[in-house]
Amino acid sequence: MSDTPVEEMTFEQAMAELEQVVGQLERGDAPLDQSVSLYERGVALKKRCTDELKRAEEKVAAITLDGDGNPTGTAPLDVG
Repeated sequence: MSDTPVEEMTFEQAMAELEQVVGQLERGDAPLDQSVSLYERGVALKKRCTDELKRAEEKVAAITLDGDGNPTGTAPLDVG
């Protein structure tokens, strides 16, 4: 596991570590207390990935296009 706080990870870092955590849990070779810690870290990593994906989707959804389909800027998000 990385020492990097989950909230400081990029999407790619969080996803890579999440894959490692899932692999360790699936093998079932970790003691119970370590498995619980891995599970908790996995939950935090999954949330980070989900949050980063949502943020990226919102940015993409806010891109405005001209009549020819070319990006012209961004529109304010209606996050209400």
